[in-house]
Formats: sequence, structure tokens, C-alpha cells
Amino acid sequence: MLYNLNYIYPTFAIIIKHRLATLRVKAIRLEHLYALLLHSAEKIQPATLHPHWRHKMYKITNLPFAAQKLTFAPMLILDGKIASRAVIDTLKTEVEQIKLTGKRTPHLAAILIGNNGASETYVASKVKHCDEIGFGSTLIRLADNISEAELIATITELNNNDAIDGILVQLPLPKHISEQNIIMAINPAKDVDGFHPVSVGKLVQGLPTFIPATPYGIMLMLEHFNITTKGKHAVVIGRSNIVGRPMSILLSSNQPYGNCTVTVCHSHTPNLNEICLQGDIIVAALGRAEFVKANMVKEGAVVIDVGITRVEDPTAKKGYRIKGDVAYNEVAPRTSAITPVPGGVGLMTIAGLMKNTLQAYKAIGK
Repeated sequence: MLYNLNYIYPTFAIIIKHRLATLRVKAIRLEHLYALLLHSAEKIQPATLHPHWRHKMYKITNLPFAAQKLTFAPMLILDGKIASRAVIDTLKTEVEQIKLTGKRTPHLAAILIGNNGASETYVASKVKHCDEIGFGSTLIRLADNISEAELIATITELNNNDAIDGILVQLPLPKHISEQNIIMAINPAKDVDGFHPVSVGKLVQGLPTFIPATPYGIMLMLEHFNITTKGKHAVVIGRSNIVGRPMSILLSSNQPYGNCTVTVCHSHTPNLNEICLQGDIIVAALGRAEFVKANMVKEGAVVIDVGITRVEDPTAKKGYRIKGDVAYNEVAPRTSAITPVPGGVGLMTIAGLMKNTLQAYKAIGK
């Protein structure tokens, strides 16, 4: 729950606003407010407070000794809604200019196989964003028992269609279909997911190419919030071809919001906690709910949570809650910036995909 600083009891607001003024923070999580007040309690006379806040002060000053050792570091929430909106609005403006010239607009084709609920949601969001920006979109639904050869034939048709600029095949695929074979079947010039070996090879060499959407979105987020990366030690947890490996390449590359020294960790890293504690930036992309704990994160680190896992919860309206790879509630107070889940990297992934689609259009669309 967030408390708007404008509505906090004035005595608290003066102290809090003074502490946060340089960061332009307008809202703060309640547990962070408590931590801040631990540093400010001596400046406040409880008798002068509204009864509600007097009760809160009692709770604060009677915390166990260990809890009173908390240190407060102002935290910036890397809000994907804000950063992605900036990207989407820029794309909308570009498409409006294209329309004024009388040319066709960019067109994205998405292939969805089977009835996976999560995949349905992701693809629907991508189509929705295409509509909002002004892109054309085609959604091709195929049965989960389709053969690999039939799927490749469908991709080939899209490769040969000059009105289609970008092609994505929503993963995961049914077990009887090779993801690698399907990725290889997509024309590299239309590989807006950035998974084709040609795209990956160009990325490694620092050549213009399609960047995998999630790492691209993270880089756009770092840029939007002006997060300093030069000279920092970045720890990437996860080595997938979709996120971990391209993320390590981008963060270490000689470009704005790169120039990090990067350590890639994985399931066989023996001293993971110790390495994470060295990280100025941590990118968690391993797919294990709340894996990264507070004892793995040093004070002031920037934490990027790529994970998104449905965790059963009978008390939740839908019977589950969405969790990231980071234990947010305990990690956030230690960070200088952190992405929420949901509402963080996921939205930026779509923003990255949309930018790739426009890039493909500019290269081959007329």
C-alpha cells in the first residue's frame, strides 16, 4: 500500500519531504515510512500527533531492537506503467506521421498455439498495444496438436507476405515441437522477438539488430529513469537465451546504460549469495518465486525483477497471486530502485516488442 506524502500528518510530512526532496518521490510504502521514522522519532513529540499516528509511533518505538537497526534508503519504484507509456506515446506519434504520408502502417503477426492461459493473456496484451499505437495486427490461432511442419509452413507464408513486418510465435510451444527449429524458420528481417541466431550474433558484435524484447525493455526502463550503470557491478541471475545472456551482453556493452562489469549466475553457482551482495545492479531472471531475499542484496542496490510466477493463494480473488523472483517486501527497503511485479518489466517487454516492430517496418515496410 502506498501513502501519498501530501496526506501524511504534517509533522511527519515535513521530515519525510525533506529527506526525499532530491529524489522527487511522491509516494512511499508503509514499511519504508516506518523505517524512515525510526531515524526521525527523536524529532517528534508523540503527544502532538493525531491519535492514529500516535498509535503508529508506539508500534515503531516498541519494535524489537533488531528492527530498530533498520536503515532507510529512499527507494525509487521503477514503474513499468510510466516508462512503457513514454515509449508507447512516442511510437503513436511516429505512426501518426506515417499515416500522414499515406503509407501503410507497421503490421505484426502473432501465432498462438493451444489454449495456455498465460499465453492468451500475453498475446491479447500485444494485440491491444498494436491497436493503441496504430499498428496493424494479425493473430493466428493454431491447435496444440499441429505438427511442426505445419507450423513452419504457416511461418513461411508470413515470411513471404510483404505486408507483414514482424512475426512472433508465442512461447512455450507444445513438447512435440522444437522451439529452436521454429525460431530458425522465422525470417531474421522479421524476427521482432530477437531470438534468431542472426539477431543474437549481431547483438554480440554490437551491430544494429532486434534486441530480445525483455532485455530491450529493461534497457529502456534504465534509460527512462536515468539509472547510472557505467562502472557498476551488475549481477544477472539466470542464463537463458531470452533474458539472462542478452541482458549480460547489453549491460557490458559500450553504450549508454551499459559499461557494467557483469557476473552471470546460474543453478551451479556455488556462492550465489556472496556474489549478489557485490551487485550494484541485480537482474533476477530465473523463474523461481521470491528467490532473491534481503540477505542477498546490499544497501542501495538497483533490483530488476524479471520473474512472473502464479503462486496459489486461497485468500486471493483469483485463487493465486503473481510473484516475482524477488521477495519484494523484504528486499525493497534495502534498494535504491526496484521494479514491482506485476507492473514492472512485463510492460516494458511489450514496449520493446513494439519498438522492434517499428524498426522492422522501417527496414522492409513501404
